[in-house]
Amino acid sequence: MCGIAGMVSAAAGERIEASVIHRMCQAIVHRGPDDEGLFVKDGTGLGMRRLSIIDLSGGHQPVFNEDRTVWVVFNGEIYNFPELREDLLKRGHHF
Repeated sequence: MCGIAGMVSAAAGERIEASVIHRMCQAIVHRGPDDEGLFVKDGTGLGMRRLSIIDLSGGHQPVFNEDRTVWVVFNGEIYNFPELREDLLKRGHHF
């Protein structure tokens, strides 16, 4: 099972250090030894550890939208991704 970590600053302008999120991920490395991903910006820090089950060569997180205004980390598999991908491509999204 993968692991996720993160924090959000309650204080305006308070900075979150990537090294803090990395240390949080190191504490859960046993949950996902195959990959680590981080996102830190504007008082938000997201981190994940990945245990590869499907999509062994891909699947890096955090995942973001086309203009990088939305970032997400998650635990789980999207089994109907071929159908979802086809629908999203028809709607103009890019992968």
